[in-house]
Amino acid sequence: MTDWTDPLYSAAEMRAAEDAYDGPTLELMERAGDAVTQTVLRDFADARGFAVWCGTGANGGDGLVVARKLREAGRDVHVRLLGPEEKLEGDSAENLRRAKEAGVELSEEDRPADVVVDAIFGTGFSGRPRREAARALEELNRGHVARVAVDVPSGVDASTGETPGPAVDACRTVTFHGWKIGLAVAPGRFHAGEVEVADIGLRPGQTRHARATDRILALVPRRGPKDNKYSAGSVLVVGGSTGMTGAPSLTAEAALRAGAGIVTACVPAALNPIFEQRLVEVLTKPCSADAKGRMGPEAVDTILESATRADAIAIGPGLGRSAGTREVVRELLENLDRPIVLDADGLWALSGHLDWVFSRDAPTVLTPHTGELARLITRDSTWVDAHRLDAVQAGTDDTGSTVLLKGADTLVATPGRGVLVCDLGNPGLATAGTGDVLTGVVGAFLAKGMDGRLAAAGAAAACGLAARVAAERHGTAGMIASDVVEALSPALSA
Repeated sequence: MTDWTDPLYSAAEMRAAEDAYDGPTLELMERAGDAVTQTVLRDFADARGFAVWCGTGANGGDGLVVARKLREAGRDVHVRLLGPEEKLEGDSAENLRRAKEAGVELSEEDRPADVVVDAIFGTGFSGRPRREAARALEELNRGHVARVAVDVPSGVDASTGETPGPAVDACRTVTFHGWKIGLAVAPGRFHAGEVEVADIGLRPGQTRHARATDRILALVPRRGPKDNKYSAGSVLVVGGSTGMTGAPSLTAEAALRAGAGIVTACVPAALNPIFEQRLVEVLTKPCSADAKGRMGPEAVDTILESATRADAIAIGPGLGRSAGTREVVRELLENLDRPIVLDADGLWALSGHLDWVFSRDAPTVLTPHTGELARLITRDSTWVDAHRLDAVQAGTDDTGSTVLLKGADTLVATPGRGVLVCDLGNPGLATAGTGDVLTGVVGAFLAKGMDGRLAAAGAAAACGLAARVAAERHGTAGMIASDVVEALSPALSA
């Protein structure tokens, strides 16, 4: 781990942390159950009745501790045990005995409750729940009650975030020792609700994947007294076509707001007046284009000449889709020896030609959304949504580049490294143009000398924090991409 990440544990990594504990494991279960109980009593102080749904494994043992402690606190509580009592072993069997001794009632049927505690499956769960268990999860999700998950919502794979069958929709999840991958990566993250991490006395362990925190922004080089517009980072934006002038404009403006000292935009000649009027602080280079305002191979020499003073190049925003634009992307990827961030129509051009990126020596960052990544790795977009961790790793393996998969759980993957999850944003980012803004920030950070992984994760963090600043000014209901651009400098200056 680094000082700007927090660990994300897989099931195996959690088992290793538990195996390293040198005390009785019954202590861990007691602390886990106590932590959940304290959260439930704090957040649902006015609740009249509690139900604890328990499986027959260790997660069920945690739930039995919760039931006993709620009973000891004077609350009306019952346990719904999903399986025969004789299946409980070890610490779980001991906590069943203690719960009964404390007067906790076991019920085979659903009874009214204001709060339901989900302790059916824990971190060891994977795959699709069996039919009987699936029916129980669907039943648990019914009704307007608060649902609190113990460690991980049942039905969510803690190691991937995948939910191949039904999964509990929790409003709270109390997880132990550290975040699990499945709480941060979609679709699992959408079942977790608010996540609270409880310390149960384990030592920190090594994890492959991590959450990038806002502390990553301390690594972004800032302008200093000795800097000039070139030493602060020079970005070249290549994009634009008829009807698509906004995308490269947002990318160029975002690069400036993210600290680039100078930005140049190579744009179709016929559209140049639009860009000159809108982009006051950006240099423009008119390039030859076809009748539909799309740049083709005849524009490459102008772009390559403009790139001689650029530290990083952003290719694709609003570029358009044609055989000519695909040739532009190919030639630029083959002939430019400096960092490139490829987005939007640039990713379209790359489909079926991943070798164009794989053969590059300079850093390359791809910033696809679900559909774009699906096209690159020749999978269905629904598969990508269901297997986001595998999908982004497949993308980086197939291209040899850094891949940033956009979403509420933005994922950054680099060959041979663990995945970084960047989830600092808010729903206001779900609007047209914010992907173009992200591309500009990645370009600015690459131009400042950051490697592809740090530039991508740092850009995701910067846009997330900028979205928070923008929300304070405009709210999230009608936030637009230019609001995020405006908020980048305050977010990076904090």
